[in-house]
Amino acid sequence: MTGNRWTFLVLRDEGSPVRQYSLSTGMLRALAAAGGGGLLVILSFGLAIGFDGLARLQARNLQARNHVLEAELASFQERMATLEATLDRVASDDAHFRSIAGLEVIDAEVLQAGVGGPGLGSPQTSQLWAADSVTTKRVFATSYDLSALERRARLLSASLDEATDSVVAHRDLLESTPSILPTPGWLSSNFSMARMHPIHNRPMPHEGVDISAPTGTPIYAAAKGRVVRASWVVGYGLTVEIDHGYGFRTLYGHASKLIAQQGQEVLRGDLIAQVGSTGITTSSHLHYEVSVKGKAVNPRTYILPESVRH
Repeated sequence: MTGNRWTFLVLRDEGSPVRQYSLSTGMLRALAAAGGGGLLVILSFGLAIGFDGLARLQARNLQARNHVLEAELASFQERMATLEATLDRVASDDAHFRSIAGLEVIDAEVLQAGVGGPGLGSPQTSQLWAADSVTTKRVFATSYDLSALERRARLLSASLDEATDSVVAHRDLLESTPSILPTPGWLSSNFSMARMHPIHNRPMPHEGVDISAPTGTPIYAAAKGRVVRASWVVGYGLTVEIDHGYGFRTLYGHASKLIAQQGQEVLRGDLIAQVGSTGITTSSHLHYEVSVKGKAVNPRTYILPESVRH
């Protein structure tokens, strides 16, 4: 360095002459500034290329993710369409089932289980809205449809439960309702509040029907129930009485032999006794009574017509 100048000696190899370069301090500073600026330009250009490549990569990744999301949404919507078709079939079965159960069919509009009012939200409230409004709308619509299907499924489930309970109760009622002629035979005396008694020879209530049949003819329970009496009863002789529930009771009098025992659970058609002529009677027959909530009713109301022979 001499004064304000810098001297540089350049030697390529041992056989080459030494070259000498002399630069002023100002020139050296100018060259340093130009080199730094060039380096900065190169660095800036490199960074720009790097950021652009990163942005392109992110864009490709986002586009690929969007394609996957759209495919998933399409598949989900297809599955929801299948579920909706299944619910339509369930709704049809439910209507038929409710009719059988004696219940009113649910209105088609009610089955849609719609909702309304504030608080339902909108696509614009989603965090995805700013990034992709179109996809956000599809996601919101899919979520809304799914919620509607869930509400409809819950409504149908509750309806089917109600219908099932009704059918079970209705079936139990049918099984507990007297409906058959308890013994094969001939109807020889009808229900009456003032029938001329064949032995006492005066008008007396006859709160049942008489079915003539040979001694030993089987007597069957007219419906399911519990035997509350199987013993001798004054006037009726050997008697079976069954409580069927729902207010129904049946009585079978003048038996020659008791088969069922008190406390026994029986079903319609179970053998409970045999026809006889015990008690106050003139011949072998079954005296059969039906009462509803403690009041005697005409048993013929609770006998299938085709089974009655006069």
